[in-house]
Amino acid sequence: MKVADKHGRIIQAAIKVFARNGFFNSRIAEIAKEANVADGTIYLYFNNKYDILITIFEEEMGKIIASVKNEISKYESPCEKLEHFALQHLNLVEKNKDLAELIQVELRQSSKFMKEYRNKRFAEYLHIIANIVKEGQEQGIFRKDVMPGIFKRAFFGALDEMSRFWVLSPRKKYSVKTAAKQISSYFLNGILEKPCPATKTTKKTTKKKRTSKSKK
Repeated sequence: MKVADKHGRIIQAAIKVFARNGFFNSRIAEIAKEANVADGTIYLYFNNKYDILITIFEEEMGKIIASVKNEISKYESPCEKLEHFALQHLNLVEKNKDLAELIQVELRQSSKFMKEYRNKRFAEYLHIIANIVKEGQEQGIFRKDVMPGIFKRAFFGALDEMSRFWVLSPRKKYSVKTAAKQISSYFLNGILEKPCPATKTTKKTTKKKRTSKSKK
């Protein structure tokens, strides 16, 4: 088995085991069994259980950042970018429930992680939101007095709470699309300097309405 394959299998196995048992109740032997490798193999790649947790966060957050950046690059309007950031974030939570539970619950229960780990990945993720706000301000769409550093944490906080609710609640009352639309609209209405530019969908709908009226 290739080194990369073993590393990946151990990471994915650890995500499942940590989500199922909780980080503190999980053992290296359980991760090894889930990954179908010998116990000693784990220590060829990681120093300890905490090292696995850090690696999971680093690698998986890297994938999430790349995915979100790719998604919002498809849109020109800062308003659309903000809404699709929310949609992509919540979609990823829904599709990766074990990882979501690990990040939402287990990481936050680790005082060692919270105190000692310099969370560059998380800062990079929040910076995406701040950049969208700055872009909107430069275009005169968002208010100039809005502080991107405060907004990014407030916006992420709303998405984070919805994610936590989904992770801890057995039943989900709202669809991903509805939640993303609602949350982004709350924040957008608070920072708009002028109306958001019409999207392609909006333009087409408006054009159809005008055409139908002229026919009448």
